[in-house]
Parts: sequence; C-alpha cells; structure tokens
Amino acid sequence: MTNAEKLRGMLPSLSADALFITSPENRFYATEFRSSAGIVVITAEKSYFFTDFRYIEAARANISGFEIEMVAADKKYTVLISEALAANNVKKLAFEDETMSVATFEQWKKALEVEFCPIGSAIYGLRQSKEDWEVAHMVAAQRIAEKALSEVLPLIKPGVTEKEIAGELIYRMLKNGAEDMSFEPIVVSGANSSKPHGVPSDKKIEAGDFVTMDFGCRYMGYCSDMTRTVAVGYATDEMKKVYETVLAAQHAGLAASRAGVSGKDIDSAARDVITAAGYGEHFGHSYGHSLGIEIHEPPNAAQSVETLMPVGAVVSAEPGIYIPGKFGVRIEDVVVMCENGCENITLAKKDLIIL
Repeated sequence: MTNAEKLRGMLPSLSADALFITSPENRFYATEFRSSAGIVVITAEKSYFFTDFRYIEAARANISGFEIEMVAADKKYTVLISEALAANNVKKLAFEDETMSVATFEQWKKALEVEFCPIGSAIYGLRQSKEDWEVAHMVAAQRIAEKALSEVLPLIKPGVTEKEIAGELIYRMLKNGAEDMSFEPIVVSGANSSKPHGVPSDKKIEAGDFVTMDFGCRYMGYCSDMTRTVAVGYATDEMKKVYETVLAAQHAGLAASRAGVSGKDIDSAARDVITAAGYGEHFGHSYGHSLGIEIHEPPNAAQSVETLMPVGAVVSAEPGIYIPGKFGVRIEDVVVMCENGCENITLAKKDLIIL
C-alpha cells in the first residue's frame, strides 16, 4: 500500500471528503517527492499535487498516482484547488491545523468554499510505523554516517578544533552519498561535552578530552542519527566508569525495547541503571525519540510518554551522563520496534575508543 493510499484511508475516520496537505514533511510522505513549494489534495477517488514551474518537470517525472498541475499567474493555487474540490464534490476538507499558521488558515478559509476540519496528529499516527522500504532508506543513511565516522576518527587529535571535526563529518557524509544532514552536527570536547546540545566551537581538542559527536544524514528523504563519544590520549578511571555506566544503561534500554511497551518503561529501564550508579541528576533528557522523515517524531521513549510503541517505530536509544565543568558521555543507536524485541540498525563500535 502506498502512503497516498494510507492517507486516503483516513478520510472516513475524519468524516472528511478530502485531505489538504501543506507541510513539507507530509507532502513528502504523500508523494515521496521533496520540494519547497507545493500542495497535496487527496480525495476519495483522486490524488493531486500542485506546484510551480521550478518543480513541475521533476514532479511529473518522479511522482506516480497523482494528477500533477502547475500553478501560474492566471492559475493560482486557489483556482486549481477550487476546481479539484468542485470536481470531486468536496464539502468537508481536513487540514493540518498543527502546522498551518492562523493567518494562512484564514486565507484558505476565505478562498475555498468548503468546511474545514482539523486533522490533529492523525498523519503522525500513520508515520509512526515504518514500511520495510522506509527502514531500508534509514539503514542506508545510517551506513553513510558510519562510514563518515570511520573516516573522521583518525583526524581527531590534540590541536584540531570542534568545528573542524564537525566540518569533516558534514563533508564526508555528503561525499559518501547523503542528500543533506539530518541536523547540524554536534561536536563537543572536554568540559564542553557536558552540554548535551552544545554547538561546535573553536576550542581545540586536548589530550584527556572526551569528544562527543552527534550527527546524521538524509538519504531518499529519511534520517539517520547516531552519537559516539571517544577519548583522546587517555581516559581517567572516572571517565571510564561514566562511559561504562552509559553503555550499560543503553543495553538495559535496548533489552526493554519492543512493540507494546510504553515509552516511559523503556526510558525507566535505562534511567534506573544511571540512577543506581549515582548519576541520576546528570541524565536530564529522555532516553530516545522516534525519527523518519523528520529527525524528531513521535512516539518518544520518555518518562512522560505512556503511549505503547507500535510495530515498525524507529526510535533512538541515547542515554547520557553530563557532569558540568568536567565532561559528558552519550551513546546513541537507532532501533526498529518489533513484536519480540528490537532490531538495532546501528553497527558502529560502542566499546570505549581511546585515540
């Protein structure tokens, strides 16, 4: 079943005659075509993609199962969409209320003679469970990131800056086949590594530093995500203890990860290990988040989430310990939730590497 067919299947539950999709992420989900401009309309019988001159040739070559129409000065979005709605006798139109601004909604409400109904998080509900082909794209993105890491590790040495390592990761992911980054890479060292989302700086790496690298890339529109922490020159006993605690916590979280288990219970399995080791106050973020077309999608593996993981959810496993003024450690893999456990799609080594 295509994603467009899945979306069409939502119409009865929404009591709507058509879906009106405007966000870039959900447009891509529907069409498997990336563009900065365009609107998708899916009715009970037909699927439409409206876009402008910049994308029309590529859209016609790459999108199947849709009627593709180009907007122009005399055929604006409002005109073409109104014609499509009228042709399909659409009276009730489901729209993306969670991503559309109030101003934009008011404009569409004025332009289209239909009743608008909010879709809420319904499309996210579909996107939570990945198809095998979606997972395959994410695995490919992960292999690209892992290859980049293997090429960058020999470059990490005293005197090299955090920014330089971040730049090398970006370059090598693109060189190895990435379409884009999943997000701006995090590369932090020494005392900076205690900041979970620190920004790469001009700080030079020193002997005795932990270097934490959190990065990922996109392939065929889907994201990868991973974090590895390495030591430069040597690691103190305290550094080794913290690293092994984080690794043990991740193992506990992975053991608890399967479809039908709540995000809270998965998080707790890892968090309990860190708390028992005396570092509970230094693990302040959740154990993991889902990813796919976006780097952060629901459901999350977090204390606040009672939602049960569905089969096919792709979720990060990233516990960490962060000691202000000293150092931090995070280890992140990505797994696919299965009925009897999880499949780890991350292959990069996790034993402490001392460069």
